[in-house]
Amino acid sequence: MDKQNSPEVERDNVGAGTPSGGPVTAVDQVSFGPNGLVVVVTQDRRSGEVLMQAYANREALARTLAEGRAWYYSRSRSSLWLKGETSGHFQTVREVRLDCDGDAILYLVDQVGAACHEGYRSCFFRRAAGGGWEIDGRHVVDLSPSRFENKVSEDTHPAGFSDPSAFGILAELQELIAGRKREMPEGSYVTSLFNRGLDVILKKVGEEAAEVIIAGKGGSRSELVYELADLWFHCLVLLEEQGIDLREVLAELSSRRR
Repeated sequence: MDKQNSPEVERDNVGAGTPSGGPVTAVDQVSFGPNGLVVVVTQDRRSGEVLMQAYANREALARTLAEGRAWYYSRSRSSLWLKGETSGHFQTVREVRLDCDGDAILYLVDQVGAACHEGYRSCFFRRAAGGGWEIDGRHVVDLSPSRFENKVSEDTHPAGFSDPSAFGILAELQELIAGRKREMPEGSYVTSLFNRGLDVILKKVGEEAAEVIIAGKGGSRSELVYELADLWFHCLVLLEEQGIDLREVLAELSSRRR
């Protein structure tokens, strides 16, 4: 989050400020309802697609502004919740906006996988038609790369893929790996690979290549698919370690079409 979106901003003729007389914060300038909540609309910052609508209290909004991750308040559970904490479908908040009345918030996010708990990219996957509602949304493909994460920890981060094409799946998986390298979350298998360095990553690629050979020789279709997925995953980690974009590899493959 940049400085202007920090939870704390300079006092600027926006009211009496905090009881302590300290600086007025961005959170202080929001008109929370009688229940202490404010409506939050969440939008994909790239496509403009509206992903979901939820609520935030003061603490959820403050955490969102401070951390750059989407925090909300669950009315049913009466508790804070971090989007993606259990599903792995995290939202990285790139910008937060306040409406003209000060009583509605907009999160502009980069969404991993599905925003909707039913597996759709957006919670607004139904549209009115013929006096009823018909499904008109993308149900993302969930390939659960969590199996790689939970080799080290139960803190798994499965991710869905909004583009079911082969390139879309690989590109979004590379983006997930790039995010691990940027944030280096504790307990992540990918984090452990980056921490241990290039030689360990290369060793893993070699081990997985050997597993592919063994699976191919063994004649088990499912085992071969599984081991190929392992190999491709670790190759993507290697690409990220070397700063190589997936599109460079795809361009090389494309040049071989004769």
